[in-house]
Amino acid sequence: MDNLLAQYFPILLFLGLSGILALVLLVLPMILAPSRPDAEKTSAYECGFNAFDDARMKFDVRFYLVAILFIIFDLEVTFLFPWAITLKEIGLFGFWSMMVFLGILTVGFIYEWKKGALEWE
Repeated sequence: MDNLLAQYFPILLFLGLSGILALVLLVLPMILAPSRPDAEKTSAYECGFNAFDDARMKFDVRFYLVAILFIIFDLEVTFLFPWAITLKEIGLFGFWSMMVFLGILTVGFIYEWKKGALEWE
């Protein structure tokens, strides 16, 4: 059991040191940095001009559509990295399984493209 705990010691040491460093980096600016707030610094600022409407106004659905498409294709990439690393071990079955997965995603991408979901205008 002691040998098993000894194997985890470098991880615990790393977590402890990173926690201490995070705390130091959070507290040090509070002590050293000057704090001189004024009206210009604390005003709302967005895209180069002051806010002109209610923050609870409805957004165009295209913003949500772009976000959803980004998440879908971002997840595709997260599946590709482990697959590429373990390709030798998983063999031909793993290769063709990923090709089917990529094919389904490609069909979905073409469908979104034809529906005009990627058009902004």
